[in-house]
Amino acid sequence: MDEVRFLALALKNPINVAIIDELHRLALPDAWLVSGCLVQTAWNVLTGRAIDHGIADYDIFYFDPDTSWDAEDAVIRTLQARLGHLGVKIETRNQARVHRWYPAKHALPYPPLMRATDGIDRFLTQNTQVGVRRSGDGHEVYAPHGFDDVERLIVRPNPGLNFSVANYAEKAARWKGLWPELTVVAAE
Repeated sequence: MDEVRFLALALKNPINVAIIDELHRLALPDAWLVSGCLVQTAWNVLTGRAIDHGIADYDIFYFDPDTSWDAEDAVIRTLQARLGHLGVKIETRNQARVHRWYPAKHALPYPPLMRATDGIDRFLTQNTQVGVRRSGDGHEVYAPHGFDDVERLIVRPNPGLNFSVANYAEKAARWKGLWPELTVVAAE
């Protein structure tokens, strides 16, 4: 699968389109719609399921050098006010401040990031390392590992990432229950 085909599949979900458009209007710094909501929409189209089947939430990453909780909370509240009518769970995170809370929450190190796409690079699974945002009249897609795993319905761990094997197994099992066609590559 190429970027054009992936984008066409991901944008079949009107929630994805609405969020991407709102992020563009708000002009948040380095803002992307990321991860599962994009990939799972593609899986749903490929497997003939309802467009929103299995999508637990919609993740937004942005990168603002203001790493205060107050600044991030203001962005979260603004997005909730502007996107609440969609009726979905939206998770918004300033990637400039993840290193401040991640080690305490997950008992794993997390280096400071320099841009939102650095957060995408740190996803647990390779197939969800994807982000989409508006760019001019079109869209920009970030996908360091491409889209072959998405098209082939393969879930594989992010190589070289220090992560919890238990968290990977839990996520993969949840997805396998929702999309039995998936092939899950075991974490080593």
